[in-house]
Amino acid sequence: MSDRETFLQALQPVLELVRTISPSDPEAEAKLNRALPPDGEVLSRVRTLMREGVAARWLCDRENAGVRFSRVQKSDGSGLSIDAVHMERAGAGHTHPHGEIDLCFSVEGNPKFDGKPAGWVVYAPNTWHVPTVQGGAMDILYFLPAGAIQFGPKPEGAQQVGLR
Repeated sequence: MSDRETFLQALQPVLELVRTISPSDPEAEAKLNRALPPDGEVLSRVRTLMREGVAARWLCDRENAGVRFSRVQKSDGSGLSIDAVHMERAGAGHTHPHGEIDLCFSVEGNPKFDGKPAGWVVYAPNTWHVPTVQGGAMDILYFLPAGAIQFGPKPEGAQQVGLR
């Protein structure tokens, strides 16, 4: 089995859970943290495999303005795509037409993603932000319903979330 296949296999319980969570649910983060805590066995394995993949550059093999990224999985049968990002600064502003579920892993320092510590971060549909890591570096998995993400300035009517 390749490293990518091992990583995707380790992600299966995460995907099963994420598919049941609506980014519109105000309790989504709490539900995710209870079901799959960041320091639990499943996410510890995912974190280790992701870190190995980023270090080996088969994950996050592209870079823009100091932020490394890659697509882990295109939109699957449930309409969910997965992107991987390694960052220690601000990324590109974007809108989440159908919401966004993020799984953030601390790599070095005491990093916070949009002001939040490592763990799950959920943004509702029609929100916009400039994803920002401060205080260190993080590896992040972005789960995007319908693979929907729109890069660019904040559109009229979108709710701004995060730090800025």
